[in-house]
Amino acid sequence: MKEAVIQTLHPESGKKNKVIALAKYELVKSAILEILQSRQLSHTELMEAIHERVSDTLSGNAQWYGETVKLDLEARGLIQRSKTKPPVYSLGLADQTE
Repeated sequence: MKEAVIQTLHPESGKKNKVIALAKYELVKSAILEILQSRQLSHTELMEAIHERVSDTLSGNAQWYGETVKLDLEARGLIQRSKTKPPVYSLGLADQTE
């Protein structure tokens, strides 16, 4: 049986993101949303937190999957990137209403 996949989105219009395994997507998505529940993080801090959380269970590069899923969640409005320098990530408005 073929593994389920998801076409991820990109927050910049006209750009196409990656197709990845749905199980890996869900694992990394859950990790990102849990990590950002309690605090805002810079890109580096977020990637390190993702790596710490999923590297033992994820086959593949945790930071590559983290970046791919992070972009998808930005495009879907579940997380947001600030306009500050350096930018920080937080839960998006779509996720805060649940």
